[in-house]
Amino acid sequence: MPFNLLKYGLSSEYPVEVDLPAPRELKSSYDVVIIGGGGHGLATAYYLSKYHGITNIAVLEKGYLGGGNTARNTAVIRSNYLTSEGVRFYAESVRMFEGLSNEFDFNIMYSHRGQLTLAHTDATVRSFRQRAEVNKHFGGRTEMIDRQQIRELVPSLNLDPGHIPVLAGLWHIDGATARHDAVAWGYAKQAAKRGVEIHQLTEVQELVIENGTITAVKTNRGTIQCGCAVQAVAGMSSQLMKKAGIRSPIQTFPLQAMVTQPFKPFLDPLVSSSALHCYVQQTSRGEVVFGGGSDPYPLFNTRSTLDLKESLLAHAIEMFPFLANAKLMRQWAGITDMTPDYSPIMGLSPVKNYYLDAGWGTWGFKATPICGKTMAELVASGGKVPELIKPFGLERFSTFQQVNEMGATAASH
Repeated sequence: MPFNLLKYGLSSEYPVEVDLPAPRELKSSYDVVIIGGGGHGLATAYYLSKYHGITNIAVLEKGYLGGGNTARNTAVIRSNYLTSEGVRFYAESVRMFEGLSNEFDFNIMYSHRGQLTLAHTDATVRSFRQRAEVNKHFGGRTEMIDRQQIRELVPSLNLDPGHIPVLAGLWHIDGATARHDAVAWGYAKQAAKRGVEIHQLTEVQELVIENGTITAVKTNRGTIQCGCAVQAVAGMSSQLMKKAGIRSPIQTFPLQAMVTQPFKPFLDPLVSSSALHCYVQQTSRGEVVFGGGSDPYPLFNTRSTLDLKESLLAHAIEMFPFLANAKLMRQWAGITDMTPDYSPIMGLSPVKNYYLDAGWGTWGFKATPICGKTMAELVASGGKVPELIKPFGLERFSTFQQVNEMGATAASH
């Protein structure tokens, strides 16, 4: 075996599997143009090509694949939301994540961990009981656990931080993580195999709309005609909607995270506290990841700040005091497009043949598979909205039928 590996490595003729074709010129027209080369855009292209036979697709990415919020999140996968609409949607996404490595023949490093959310007040305990029942009823595996069970799950957790002792916990069995860039590359590789064109360094500058219908997209590399277009641009959603003349309810905030030096494994579940606005997880490499609330003011910027670092780490140390001596390695930020009800915007827009995948805030990565599948169904059907995403339409903000997920996580709520 070592000799064969050496022979393979030194050969000048060994076969190389290329994940993506070499860059090419834009064609003059496509059936579908997908704006955004992150997880959602690539997933939509993949499901369109594999399950609906639509391959004349261009995915346009102004930077590099998966280089936006897909590369800047903390890779949490879960479905323990508050509403029946949210639980059904994210529970299906969790199920799809479990099989992605086999579907791609590409390891996305999926790791089933479980998520523990801490309750520090009687009011939170009551709300968690309701949340657990909603989850059970609509396909999520979530239950209430007491202090002793929490101590057994996470022995290193401080159950009495400062003035807010832990009273109980919401244990979400389906909580998991996956390698975010591997998810994006898996979708990109399989979509490209089926003929989808993926164009990096291609920025959309203008949308051409005639008689209320999108007909073309102007980019820094030329104008292309399109039968329809899908926007999946994460934190820049409101800016692209403005180019389409669509009034948006979205505000954009930076969301920061940070990671320590590696440690030997001590934390398997994902642990979060809504009272402390902090969540903590340990990666497969041993690093400890911290995340929490977004910046308190709207901003289109991915810079990191000292004040967020200090406040977030103070809360993390309340949960795990021994981490006070840990060395911080990296700090980064993404930009999140927050809606008033903390649920996404998916489906039709006021512009004909222009479809929206927006408003994802802090929950976009975990929805990647089911978002791609349902958006592909929407496009392939010519605008028939799948039942699973009907509640998330843009029109809900004018009909007062919002899907309130405020408080469903430790971040930005």
